[in-house]
Amino acid sequence: MVREDGKRNFALRSSNGEEESVFSGNTPRQAALKAARRLEPGSSEDEADRTELRLREKGTDKVHIYDGWAWEETAPDDKPDWMPNEITEANVSKKGIDHLDE
Repeated sequence: MVREDGKRNFALRSSNGEEESVFSGNTPRQAALKAARRLEPGSSEDEADRTELRLREKGTDKVHIYDGWAWEETAPDDKPDWMPNEITEANVSKKGIDHLDE
């Protein structure tokens, strides 16, 4: 379902089909990036572990499948005072779409 502001909700599914948390975004990729930032970060993008993320679009039977990874990076020099010196960056790569048979 699309909200008034154009955002859609995507539920992160575990391997056993349970939906652990919900991420919102205008696109499935935007929600997947938010989910990927919660992964355990690696020391660099090349060394980060790839994890499969399965996001079900609320109100539909579509499950968007991504590989996601996160890594630690030094914050920019012009960062605000409240921002920590190390920040978590993330990236995702789409693998495809499944449809639930439930």
